[in-house]
Amino acid sequence: MFERAGAPAIHYTLDGKRGPWLVLSHSLGCDVSMWDAQMSALTGRYRVLRYDTRGHGRSGVGATPCTLEQLADDAAQLMDHLRIDEATWIGFSMGGMIGQTFALKYPQRVQGLVLADTTSQHGATPQSVWDERIRVARAHGIEPLVQPAIARWFTTSFRETQPAAVAAVAQVIASTSVEGWAGACAAIASVHTTSDLYRIGCPALVMVGEHDIGTPLAASLEMHRHLPQSTLAVIADAAHMTCIEQPERFNRALRMFLDSTVGASSEAARERL
Repeated sequence: MFERAGAPAIHYTLDGKRGPWLVLSHSLGCDVSMWDAQMSALTGRYRVLRYDTRGHGRSGVGATPCTLEQLADDAAQLMDHLRIDEATWIGFSMGGMIGQTFALKYPQRVQGLVLADTTSQHGATPQSVWDERIRVARAHGIEPLVQPAIARWFTTSFRETQPAAVAAVAQVIASTSVEGWAGACAAIASVHTTSDLYRIGCPALVMVGEHDIGTPLAASLEMHRHLPQSTLAVIADAAHMTCIEQPERFNRALRMFLDSTVGASSEAARERL
C-alpha cells in the first residue's frame, strides 16, 4: 500500500523480476485481479506494476468527483514512489483514458501505450448515461448496475459457458464503493483527447473486441487514425472484456506489440553491454 498525506492510499502489486516496466490500469468497477489472465504471458520478460485506481479494490477513495488528470497524477506519484522512471502503459477502458491523459502530461515517462477497449471521446455513451449511472449508484448502491454491466461486457455465449468467470467479475463490480464508482464515472465521462493524440509519439497498440458496444470499433479506429505510431488489433468473438473473454488472443496481440517495441529495445541494449 502506498500511503500519501492528503491523498487516498493506492494498493498495488509487483510481478516479474527483469525487463522493461509495464503499468497495468484496469476498467471501471474492476481491480488488479482483472489482469490475472495476462500475468503468465508478461512476467517472464517484463516487470509488471498493477494498481487499483482510487475508489476501486483496496485503494482509498479520496474526494469526489475526480478528474482524469488527478488519476494520471496518482499513477505518476506511485511510479515515483517505486522509482520507475518510464514504462509502457497498458490501459483497459477507464485505464486507457487515464493512459492517454498520462501520456499527454508525462510523455517522457511513456515508452509505449496500449489502449484496450477504450475511447478518446464518448460517442456510444453520452453524458446523460454517465449521469444516470451516478444517480443510481448514490440512490440504490452498486448492485443494480452489476448485471447491466455484465451484459455489455461479455457476449451471450461467454456468459452461458463461463458462469464462474462472469460471477467473479460481477462480485468485483458489486464490491466497488459508491463514491469510487461515482467519482470515476464523472472523470471518464469527460474524456476528450482525440485532437491531442497526434502529440503521443511513442509506439501504440489499439485493441478492441469485435462485439464491444460501449467502446466500439469506431472509437478504436478514431484513436488509431490520430496516433502517429499505432497498430490496430480487433479481438474476435469478444465484447468489451477482451482480456478475460479471449485471453489467448489478447495476450498474443499484446506480446507481439511489446516484444517488437520495448522488448526489442531492451534486448538491443543488453547486447550493447
